[in-house]
Amino acid sequence: MAGRLRAPTGRYGGKSAEERKSERRRRFLDAGLQLFGGTPGYRATTVAALSEAAGLSTRQFYEEFRTLEDVLAALHLQVNDWAEEAALTGLAEADGLPIAERATAAFRAYAANVTGDPRRLRITFVEIIGVSPRLERQRLARRSRWVDFIRAEAAAAAERGEAVPRDYRVAAAAFIGSVNGLLHDWSSGWVDASLDEVVDELVALLLGILRPPGWRPEGT
Repeated sequence: MAGRLRAPTGRYGGKSAEERKSERRRRFLDAGLQLFGGTPGYRATTVAALSEAAGLSTRQFYEEFRTLEDVLAALHLQVNDWAEEAALTGLAEADGLPIAERATAAFRAYAANVTGDPRRLRITFVEIIGVSPRLERQRLARRSRWVDFIRAEAAAAAERGEAVPRDYRVAAAAFIGSVNGLLHDWSSGWVDASLDEVVDELVALLLGILRPPGWRPEGT
């Protein structure tokens, strides 16, 4: 009927309120990756600068986040999620293969993801350090998740007879520290090697932990 008013749909510009909120959050996170992971870095970035980079207002910033630290925390989790997804995809593609091939596939995928964007590397290994007790707890919690990842693969390898059956808790923590340190140093230009060479060293280190000198699989 002509002149009949339509019921409100809650949509503006073809997007719902939730979609607009999600888009604003993504734009702030994209801007955070640009500024925190590049220039000027987290500690030199202001809310006004981040909002300008996102093409949004400071009012809109405070509708999505309480502080810049909240943005950094969200970015740190996102970068780790991307890396974890890459490692899991690498493992899935190497399903059924021996542990050496599985480890190589997982770490090659992980390293390519983390180092493919230097901003992600800086968020993970530089900007997150020493910000606050809250972010330190988050950083250690994500590191524990990576430790559990290694422990699960080690336990599965031991069940298949490809590794020594033992508690890998401390060894996995030491290995993750080596991964973080080596990739950070490589990205800084301190390690003169290709990324493939770095991954090969990490895999060799892991296999040395799983298969110490003198150990032989049962039946060999």
